[in-house]
Amino acid sequence: MQDHLLDIVKHTLPLGIELIKITGSKTDTQLNSIAEDRSVIIEAKLKAPLAEFQGTFGLPNLTKLNTILGIPEYAKEANLSILTQDKEVDGTVTKIPTGVSFVNKAGDFKNDYRFMGAEIINDKLKAVKFRGVKWNVDFAPAVASITRLRYQAAANSDVTTFIAKTENGALKFYFGDAASHAGNFTFEAQVQGTLTKAWSWPVSQVNTILALAGDKTFKISDEGAAMITVDSGLIEYSYIIPAQTK
Repeated sequence: MQDHLLDIVKHTLPLGIELIKITGSKTDTQLNSIAEDRSVIIEAKLKAPLAEFQGTFGLPNLTKLNTILGIPEYAKEANLSILTQDKEVDGTVTKIPTGVSFVNKAGDFKNDYRFMGAEIINDKLKAVKFRGVKWNVDFAPAVASITRLRYQAAANSDVTTFIAKTENGALKFYFGDAASHAGNFTFEAQVQGTLTKAWSWPVSQVNTILALAGDKTFKISDEGAAMITVDSGLIEYSYIIPAQTK
């Protein structure tokens, strides 16, 4: 469980995400969230279900969770256990997860991290689901292309969005306004499919997601959505990015 919590924090907190919804059963564990400014929707699934994550609850205040996970007392042989309370549903008493107890190896250093209840998390993240679109471009971005994107973003640090276009089979990213400072580069030299609409995409969010650890795929739709999938080995994260309007 500790590895999964670390993985979740590392793949969400850099985007400013502070709240994650967990929906777990014996056969499936899913995560959902959305950035406060609605710039990114996250839909993720554990590669294997986690027994400790059964039920529906929220991971709030990820900054605090990150701080606790980073305490050296818990770096080796820490004891993490799920806190629960009994709840009666339709005459049946079930155990509801309420948090995580952290105890170091010696047993003399402890912290409790509290979950958010199902009713509250369902209310806060009730409009997260992505309806799906047709993807016009679908490819695995190269490490060199991700690095070049960072270079171009640094050279055009005054702009917050870029435009993606397909030209002669290549995917190109355009920064800035031709009337002022501007730049462009080939992100992927050869892609299948074409883009017919010049949507704008947020530079910071795309750069942050592409910097996360894991194998990646990048999809762009003419319907105004992009999706970057990151497979960390433990969890497959789908980051859905709505196009920006100027």
